[in-house]
Amino acid sequence: MSFKVNETVTWVGKIDWELTKFHGEEYSIHKGTSYNSYLIKDEKNVLIDTVWAPYAEEFVENLKKEISLKDIDYIIINHGEIDHSGALPELMKEIPDTPIYCTENAVKSLKGHYHQDWNFVPVKTGDTLNIGKKQFIFIEAKMLHWPDTMFSYLTEDHILFSNDAFGQHYASEHMYNDLVDQAELYQQATKYYANIITPYSKMVENKINEILDMNLPINMICTSHGVIWRKDPLQIVNQYIKWAKDYQENQITIIYDTMWNSTRKMAEMIAKGIKDVNSEINIILHNSAKRDKNDIITDVFRSKAILVGSPTINGGILHSIAGILEEMRGLRFKKKKAAAFGSYGWGGESVKMITEELKKGGFEILNDGIKILWRPDEKAKSQCYEYGKEIGKILMR
Repeated sequence: MSFKVNETVTWVGKIDWELTKFHGEEYSIHKGTSYNSYLIKDEKNVLIDTVWAPYAEEFVENLKKEISLKDIDYIIINHGEIDHSGALPELMKEIPDTPIYCTENAVKSLKGHYHQDWNFVPVKTGDTLNIGKKQFIFIEAKMLHWPDTMFSYLTEDHILFSNDAFGQHYASEHMYNDLVDQAELYQQATKYYANIITPYSKMVENKINEILDMNLPINMICTSHGVIWRKDPLQIVNQYIKWAKDYQENQITIIYDTMWNSTRKMAEMIAKGIKDVNSEINIILHNSAKRDKNDIITDVFRSKAILVGSPTINGGILHSIAGILEEMRGLRFKKKKAAAFGSYGWGGESVKMITEELKKGGFEILNDGIKILWRPDEKAKSQCYEYGKEIGKILMR
């Protein structure tokens, strides 16, 4: 499958309807994805990015239907990660001397992945590549989301090839933002930002401001995953600006794991207490052992506060809670509040341990948390309810 984006640009990528995991097992895929590669034909012909390695042979064979490979004058690799560069080894067998334009860091990345000394042409922000009637302007975009990332801007057509930025893991035969379900599009875009881009939010803000200061008109944003933004393309840029500013909605997410349902009962009573004093706030409960961790992280991203609960086991906490706490630490959320809760039978260390991990994750700790001995009786349930009311009132301030 290929299709014309306009008279100059042809999409030559791959829609992957089967993918369920990404970055190893780290990122869940519910709606498939696409690996977007673009062929630009002018007086000189340019290929931007390739596809993931399992589809390399298919990609090269399909590319041959669009152009004789020897007529590809330049290759642009905006980011060296294998889902974008994976077909390079197969392609370069046939056109080994073709110049590859990328950042200095991408040269290191590509050599590290493929152990090949291809004809690399390192570029930096402001460098250009003339291809005839048009030219490319390169813009380094470090940490969006790797140190080697860059954007490529096509003049005359006013297209920004943004690689991972502004993308989504979302498969659709339509491939344009105005043709797909808008709620699903923004759900997948939010999940992508929350789980991948969040740690670099300050750099997102700075890079977007830098691009806006360049006064480059943008008619279209061609990402490397998901749909192309052609209708009001700056809507996703403006959304990134909002997300980069320590984003939060009027939501609290309660995350727990449980052995014999004691911690679950605590979570439910705390939620009831919050709701009874703060009816406007949206409350989400996640059992971290049963729910998708990336969906949990997406709800944490949306929240102004979180509560995390686990029973004490072997002097520690349940592994799903330990895992989600480590995820949150790495994502470095800002300006979010948090507290801990948990049940116990003997030692009762879990609440203190969770609180310490939340501090490491940069959360503002609301209080010392609450712990309940054994299975909650009516008195204990009432304590959890009152604790929830206390949290609800705090979040109204």
